[in-house]
Formats: sequence, structure tokens, C-alpha cells
Amino acid sequence: MPAVTIRNLSKETHRALKHRAALHGSSTEAEIRLILEETVRPNTRVKIGTELAEFGKSLRHALKTDRDSRPTEPAVFD
Repeated sequence: MPAVTIRNLSKETHRALKHRAALHGSSTEAEIRLILEETVRPNTRVKIGTELAEFGKSLRHALKTDRDSRPTEPAVFD
């Protein structure tokens, strides 16, 4: 299993992590692992279709154009 080493962590941050782990009844390492998992792997999967639909809705007014209601002239191929 991969391992990660975090250097130059402030004493205050390390102390806060140890305190948080104690509150949850877990080791500092387990608490850090939980924080990382919750942060980078959210419970809800990002659905690309939903994201694209929301993106389109946010740009609806920027992309709005008035259409010319007149009929087009047929193409001539002579």
C-alpha cells in the first residue's frame, strides 16, 4: 500500500490532528487517512451530464441570440 510522508507540518497542526484523533477515538494516522479520504474522494460521484447541464444553464443568458425569423433563400447550384 502506498505511503505518504508530510514534512514541515507545524506543531500546531500536528497538535490539532492529535486532538481530533483523540476526540474520535482513533490514532493520528487513522485520522489523517480519514481526512484525506473524505477530501479527495467525496461520497457523491460527479456526474458529467449533470455538470454540463448546470454549466449550460449558467451561460444561458450569455449565449442567447435573437434568431432571424425570415425564411432563408434556397441555395442555387447552377
